[in-house]
Amino acid sequence: MFKNLIITCVFGASAIMLGAFGAHALKETLTVDQLQSFETAVRYQMYHVMVLLFLNTYEGFSIKQKKVISYLFFTGIIFFSGSIYLIQLTPITAKSIWFVTPLGGLFFMLGWILMTVIFFKKIKKK
Repeated sequence: MFKNLIITCVFGASAIMLGAFGAHALKETLTVDQLQSFETAVRYQMYHVMVLLFLNTYEGFSIKQKKVISYLFFTGIIFFSGSIYLIQLTPITAKSIWFVTPLGGLFFMLGWILMTVIFFKKIKKK
């Protein structure tokens, strides 16, 4: 599980760096809408870093459950936040990778749904 925590910490550190970069270096470069989109990517990344820290330190999940949910959230961060970073920081346009951002959102939702199912099963056992 330390591998998942290391990946989580890397995502956490990069969220802080990207947030600072957006707040300072991109303020003069991006439009207000573009900056808001960039900030959304940073925010969603950090939200899921916090969930990943909980997930991978909570003893109520099995190793397999932690692994599956972690990979869903890791993929969500890469697809959702990563695609927004690419769109805002490179010549890549939303038209060319329009499907990647919602696919990342789908991975986030699947992770949350799986956690919900696991918690419901635990309630039923009691």
